[in-house]
Amino acid sequence: MKRILKYLGNYKKESFLAPLFKLLEASFELIVPLIIASIIDNGIKGGDKALIFRCFAYLAALAVIGIICAVVAQYYAAKAAVGFSTELKSSLFGKIQSLSFSDFDTLGNSTMITRMTSDVGLIQNAINLVLRLFLRAPVIVFGAMIMAFTVDASAAITFVVVIPLLSVVVFGIMFLTVPLYKKVQERLDKLLGITRENLNGARVIRAFCQEEREVDRFNTSNNELSVMQRVVGRFSALTNPVTFLLINSAIIALIYIGALRVESEYLTQGQVIALYNYMSQILVELIKLANLIVTVTKGIASAKRIDAVMTLVPSMSFPTKSASADENTSLPAVIFDNVSLTYKNAGDASISNISFTARQGETIGIIGGTGSGKSSVVNLIPRFYDATEGKVTVFGNDVKDYTAEDLRSKIGVVPQHAKLFKGTIRDNLKMGNSQASDDEITEALRNAQALDFVMSKPGGLDFMIEPGGRNLSGGQRQRLTVARALVREPKILILDDSSSALDYSTDAELRKAIASLDYNPTTFIVSQRASSVLHADRIIVLEDGECVGYGTPAELLKTCEIYREIYFCQFPDAKV
Repeated sequence: MKRILKYLGNYKKESFLAPLFKLLEASFELIVPLIIASIIDNGIKGGDKALIFRCFAYLAALAVIGIICAVVAQYYAAKAAVGFSTELKSSLFGKIQSLSFSDFDTLGNSTMITRMTSDVGLIQNAINLVLRLFLRAPVIVFGAMIMAFTVDASAAITFVVVIPLLSVVVFGIMFLTVPLYKKVQERLDKLLGITRENLNGARVIRAFCQEEREVDRFNTSNNELSVMQRVVGRFSALTNPVTFLLINSAIIALIYIGALRVESEYLTQGQVIALYNYMSQILVELIKLANLIVTVTKGIASAKRIDAVMTLVPSMSFPTKSASADENTSLPAVIFDNVSLTYKNAGDASISNISFTARQGETIGIIGGTGSGKSSVVNLIPRFYDATEGKVTVFGNDVKDYTAEDLRSKIGVVPQHAKLFKGTIRDNLKMGNSQASDDEITEALRNAQALDFVMSKPGGLDFMIEPGGRNLSGGQRQRLTVARALVREPKILILDDSSSALDYSTDAELRKAIASLDYNPTTFIVSQRASSVLHADRIIVLEDGECVGYGTPAELLKTCEIYREIYFCQFPDAKV
């Protein structure tokens, strides 16, 4: 909790003033029963109308002052809670950005979204209520007990008995519900994950008529969440009735004792009313405290979940300063030296003992069946993952010796699944190079075979792309992601199955344009199409994560059975 609460550091003034004004409000409330007692005993009984009017004026003044204090306290509490939430979200998002792909694979996207939204919101609500009520409630409870002793010590013993019993109930329920609320959030993570999958894969689900299956899966997860919420709700629901039972029992005892002492002339009727009002104040505050405890319990459970992310040590670290490399034409761009990769919690290695050298300006094709490890190979170059064995070298230095910015500034990546963001086409392409001019963006679009369709869109470069690029076709999204990589003029260009949605003619034009780039990047083309890698300088053939062929296309046709099968499957009429 200390690591989470540090984000209140910039709101110390608000965190101090909010409870201060609430304490002032509480102090004024404690005076009210004494004034009412004076009205009954001196004003009404003695027939002193002037005293009654004065007391009413005092009560009105206390009400106005109390409202002002309450509003000011609410303002400062809200300002502190919202400011805290803003800084926590910012820090949490920064932490998430520092995690490696392996960490994302382990944690899952749905739980990250829940922690960024639901969990932070619960903590914000808890802090708001704590600043307003956490100090006010004890002051009212113990203040009312002290004031009761000033009225009559014998009757006030009732307060001494009931307050410890109430504390046991409130904190006992809190002790039971904290771990249960954590389980509720975990169930919410699971439900959010299923919802996210269904929204992203709606077309696939409908194409295969799996709506009923997904509805059943959702209902199962939803029922699990509902059951857990009911369990924790039953415990939380005990707070109010048990509190009412204890307080009302205490009120009965207080009225009985007060009646006896009034009859014995130890107390006046006004003093009994004052004692009753103090007990009523305790009842109201404990009900508020009970609701506060429920909210704080949820907040503590959420804080622990967020703290688990904030204290997570990323599985991948980068140096603060990159190793220098003499990037001359004689130095290989990429070297794989007996590299293997096993994903976290995976049973077997995804790639094993991969070795090759890619010189500057060369085009390296990577081909193989689905699941053969093609993407795993190229993901090691920008260090999205760390090799579990062996060494990956870029321009003479181990990729682990580069800072993330220096390493990835040399590399342009076109991912297997085209990812675009909400914004203009210009904004999306400037992710590759924030300083790119419109002329440079236009040239990148031309090389990516995307200029014609971009210029045909309303606004051209200012055409607004919807989240995920859903207002574009698959081929258009792929060409824009290629242009985004080209606009930075990378020394190493990775095309990870980036032409799967393109027709053969456009694919050929794209490869021709890339081959003629004046900055001559080292290009890796990952594909299942033999035509896409046919003109590569060398081709790596993968099967089950192992390299079963490496050489020029002509050499592989003679020496690699797997490559021949792929080639002749796509070119049945070709001759060796």
